[in-house]
Order: sequence, then C-alpha cells, then structure tokens
Amino acid sequence: MPLWKIKRELLKMIMEASKSSYPDEFGAFLRAKHGIIYELVMLPGTLSGGRSVIYNLMMKPIDFTIVGSVHSHPSGVPLPSEADLRMFSRTGDVHIIVAYPYTLTSWKAYNRIGEEIDVKVI
Repeated sequence: MPLWKIKRELLKMIMEASKSSYPDEFGAFLRAKHGIIYELVMLPGTLSGGRSVIYNLMMKPIDFTIVGSVHSHPSGVPLPSEADLRMFSRTGDVHIIVAYPYTLTSWKAYNRIGEEIDVKVI
C-alpha cells in the first residue's frame, strides 16, 4: 500500500503548469496532510531554465506540512539527476518528477535517497 497519495486535480494542475513553463522546467514544493498531497507551495525567487529549477531555499518557510518537491523534465525522462538527488536528500520525503508530454502517466515519484516510490492518485 502506498505511503503517499496525491489529489488528481493537483496532479493535473502540475501538468498544466509544466506545459505552460515548457521548454523551461517548472518547480514547486508539495504540501500534505495525513499522507495526502493536496497543494503546491511556490517559493519567491525560484528561477526556471531549460536545464534546471533553482529554488531560493532561504524563502522556504518552516512548515512541517511541506513534504517534498515537484519539478518537470522537458527532456521527457522522469529520472533524477545528481543535482535532483542532492536536493531530494535535503528537502523532504517525497519528490515528483513530471516529464514531457506532461500527461497523467508521464511522472514518477522518489524518496529522499532517490528510490522510486508508489504514489496513489486519488
């Protein structure tokens, strides 16, 4: 049984935001309650480019409902890079990478050490 769940409407919103950002990456943080990811947290000062998202982590609030991150890969490959793995290890327990063409099937989730995990869409 998956430890995490994500609201379908939020996943759709992530895909639309990623399409709007294309060919640049989209990035945000994830907020959850009782294991259900239900909201995005946008950090002021986040910079998006064709190869990365740079978060201004000094703007990340001390908020224990923020459980991880989401970002897009315009390349179409939802696998974490070395930079992604470093960020995962410092910023939460669940991380989602959505990949071009940004459909409800073109994404994967990872834990803080980069192992793929199951996140159920509800």
